[in-house]
Amino acid sequence: MLKGAVIGYGFIAEHGHLPAYAASRAAGLPIEIVAVADSCAPRLAKAKTAYPHLRAYDDYRRMLDAERELDFVDISTPPSEHAALAHTALDHGLHVFCEKPMATTAKDAVSMLDHARRARRVLFPSHNYKHAPVVRAVRRVLDEGSIGKVKLVTLQTFRNTHAKGVAEWRPDWRRERRYSGGGIAMDHGSHTFYLAFDWLGGFPTSITAKASTLGAFDTEDDLSCTITFPRGIVNAHLTWNAGVRKVIYTIHGDQGAIRVEDDDVEVSVAKKDADGRTTWDFQRERIPSNWMDASHVEWFRSVFARFVDAIDRREYVGRDAIESFKCVELIETAYESARQGSRELPLHEPLRQGTRELALPAG
Repeated sequence: MLKGAVIGYGFIAEHGHLPAYAASRAAGLPIEIVAVADSCAPRLAKAKTAYPHLRAYDDYRRMLDAERELDFVDISTPPSEHAALAHTALDHGLHVFCEKPMATTAKDAVSMLDHARRARRVLFPSHNYKHAPVVRAVRRVLDEGSIGKVKLVTLQTFRNTHAKGVAEWRPDWRRERRYSGGGIAMDHGSHTFYLAFDWLGGFPTSITAKASTLGAFDTEDDLSCTITFPRGIVNAHLTWNAGVRKVIYTIHGDQGAIRVEDDDVEVSVAKKDADGRTTWDFQRERIPSNWMDASHVEWFRSVFARFVDAIDRREYVGRDAIESFKCVELIETAYESARQGSRELPLHEPLRQGTRELALPAG
């Protein structure tokens, strides 16, 4: 049984991670949470009430010193704290599950990966969108090869506001750069970018981006970008200014396309008639994925199973972790492109500042 502790009892820990850990253990996954830490007294009191069997601490350092039988920590704090918390946990010999984004700078992300490799402990990011049933269905269609080689992907994330934090501690922290590290790109960019890596089979070479804000915050609420990959192009738009909460993805191959709108999937496959004219066969399916439920408990159950598997296989720095670094690099470069008037900026080989054995080839 892997024993863990949650650092940060905010919305996603309360409504997503902890319920998913409980459900995973009930289903037979050898994982359980035994302790929780939060420096906000009202939040810690709420954790004690909801989970009286957990040992509660108002300081994560004191928790790590006291809990001698821990195997891992789950970092569920705002992004500005991720790197420091991960390094401390790794110094204590613990595996690390970390909410996205892994860090707020590429330099910090690389240092986390290097530390995990040296410590021989798993560093695993919370890339939960990969585990949405509808996204898994897209992967199956791509594996079947019915739409051919993918060359264009569009990803649109529409939100009518930023996700609010808990009432007891800075509900608008996602709009405060000192805690979030950025706006919509920092909050949703990882989900967008790791799906793009998967669907285009590699890592990008350049990005051009435009960011803007309509509010009084010091973070952007709208980001549009074009990302160049060795085998295609990605166009992405992330906004907190939409009139509806929705995701719309399209994946275009040389023989057809896939369109996702929340739970609805449409697969179009090109056909040639006797006269050589192109027509398309359309197949439509609704795959319940609970996009409107921001807690994503079922998605997290699948993520945690993958985390346990990585620990079992001693996959200290796997593809998910490297993708997480590449997401941070993309976000950081997108911000720089926006500052330079949407100038196209190059991206680098995976982990150019790290060690050769951490690098992955494209695809």
